[in-house]
Amino acid sequence: MRRYLLDTNAVGDWINRRHGVDLRVREARGRGAVIGTCEPVVAELFFGVENSETRDENAERLQRALAGLKCWPLTRGASREFGRIMAMLKRSGTMIGPMDVLIAAIARTLQDCVVVSRDADLLHIPGLAVENWTAP
Repeated sequence: MRRYLLDTNAVGDWINRRHGVDLRVREARGRGAVIGTCEPVVAELFFGVENSETRDENAERLQRALAGLKCWPLTRGASREFGRIMAMLKRSGTMIGPMDVLIAAIARTLQDCVVVSRDADLLHIPGLAVENWTAP
């Protein structure tokens, strides 16, 4: 069974039915795939909610949406993988934001495919399956 971890932009596009991400989620589920996200993504989404003009409405909408997704935690194994990835990126002179690396570490630990909608940073991480669900 294939598992997909939606990154922050992909979750936002799924919730707001933008760029066809909602259709891709439905298709993947129809094939038996598990669709989820992870706690660092949820944290970024709540940051966005807190910076919005309609916080209460957006918080409720986000809570409802998250009920429809599996949410994988940040485990000790993923934390160790985070350290490995950050060190590898530093050695290669490629820096990626720590939240993206946390997302990648969780996905690599679980052997999930990360779904992105705009961000190409994760493509720099070896051994990480990444799909852009907004690409034609």
